[in-house]
Amino acid sequence: MVSARKIGLLSTLYFVQGLPFGFQAIALPVYLRTHGVSREAIGFLGALAAPWILKALWAPFVDRYFSAAFGRRKSWIVPMQAGLMATCAIASAVPADNTALLLVLVFLMNLFAATQDIAVDGLAVDLLSTEELGPGNAAQVVGYKIGMLTGGGLLVWASQWIGWRGLFLAMTALIGVALMIVLAYREPTATDDRLTKRRSVRDIALQLWRVVCLPGSRWLVVFVLTYKFGESMIDVMFKPFLVDADFAPDRIGLWVGTWGMAFSIAGSIAGGVLAVRRPIWNALALAATLRVLPLFGEWGLALGTPTAAGVILVTCAEHFFGGMLTTCTFAFMMARVDRTIGATHYTALAALEVLGKAPGSLLSGVVAGAVGYAWTFGIGTVLSVAFLAVLIPLRGSPTRAP
Repeated sequence: MVSARKIGLLSTLYFVQGLPFGFQAIALPVYLRTHGVSREAIGFLGALAAPWILKALWAPFVDRYFSAAFGRRKSWIVPMQAGLMATCAIASAVPADNTALLLVLVFLMNLFAATQDIAVDGLAVDLLSTEELGPGNAAQVVGYKIGMLTGGGLLVWASQWIGWRGLFLAMTALIGVALMIVLAYREPTATDDRLTKRRSVRDIALQLWRVVCLPGSRWLVVFVLTYKFGESMIDVMFKPFLVDADFAPDRIGLWVGTWGMAFSIAGSIAGGVLAVRRPIWNALALAATLRVLPLFGEWGLALGTPTAAGVILVTCAEHFFGGMLTTCTFAFMMARVDRTIGATHYTALAALEVLGKAPGSLLSGVVAGAVGYAWTFGIGTVLSVAFLAVLIPLRGSPTRAP
């Protein structure tokens, strides 16, 4: 079993990374709108998260440059956390009318958090054995989601008492606590010379290309790019569907934002347990199959007259099985990583995972406008079933890269 120390460390690090993203996705639009920023400008906030999509471009530098004495991964985690802490502290002093400076700081928060994510993923690859991948990746997903919930939910709720300045200071304090934990942590020294050998950025990039070109790796890339394509089509349009079905916004927020997040966290934990008790491919295949069931449920809601009970049941199931699938997918990805370029390889797969959701999200509105919600949900469900076939050639792939 994975040690509580590893789980605690990884949960803390991923929690820190979820804070700024949760703030940007949920709290920042509220903050800007209350200070008179136009809806059109708020619509472009997604561009601030560009470092999360582009981080694979500088991941080889994280594998290449480090201090062996201080720690291969700590060499990046500590300065990135310090930078994140500093930007949050500065943001607390920004005047309400200086939105341009605030947006620059939020972009820097994302840059520091995304770069830290590269190093933390590399640390997870270094620390976790094959048997520990399930709970280790559950810690990753759950820690990140709780960080998002804190930065975008709890602190926004508390802002009625502590104000927006207090919100930034609270984020600063939470990151400071995590920084103290990392500074006190002694990173194990790798005994495998391949893991400590300094390689050029070019060699790391070439090694990544060689790994990706392997037959099994190609199918992994295809799966990562497609496994949430159909789900994304449905997910983006599900909330507008509920609005058009005359459900009150506060009820939608409660069902999707609160209960949905709780079930998503529970599903992520269940995915970690499943990945321990079953072979990793079996766990992934089971989670991917179960995830399709609530998609059929959402399709059914669009075909008929949705009831509150039906929406709650389908929403909770979709978030639960979606969280389970995410944990199993990340564990499977980590099981296939070349540990000699762990940070770079895993980051590239994680960036593809984010990229793979984009086409379905972008197409969903166009499709729904052309053929309606029912056809959109039907297409998304059928695609999710079809892409299960991509798992078949992955069944005989190695369980752990050298």
